[in-house]
Amino acid sequence: MEQTQTMKGQCLCGAVTIETSRRERVDVCHCGMCRRWSGGPMLAVHCGPDVRITGLDSVTVYTSSDWAERGFCSRCGTHLFYKFKGSGQYAMPAGFFQAGADFAMGSQIFIDRKPGYYDFANQTPMLTETEVMERYVTK
Repeated sequence: MEQTQTMKGQCLCGAVTIETSRRERVDVCHCGMCRRWSGGPMLAVHCGPDVRITGLDSVTVYTSSDWAERGFCSRCGTHLFYKFKGSGQYAMPAGFFQAGADFAMGSQIFIDRKPGYYDFANQTPMLTETEVMERYVTK
């Protein structure tokens, strides 16, 4: 089976579709906000700023912090993206890309916020909340 250069996904109702360049890895966020938003850790595919979203009339955006916003389908509620305001870069839920998605786990962040009721067997780099804030959040 030939691997394409793009990944495509759609929300549950099909009102919103997203296409982006193929990515090979998924990163995990254990922060409380991501767990509340997704019902568990967020398995995120960092897609950069170049994503093509169709069905924008069905996208609702929620400003979840000073540096990021989250998008979801206003019709079916599917989580679509986490977007960094400053850079315009998108992180998409890995499950959004169903066909041909074969990701490797890259890293885990907010590891000190992970509850004790789950663990991943994957050996990955792990960052605490303090390390994430120092490395990625500019004030």
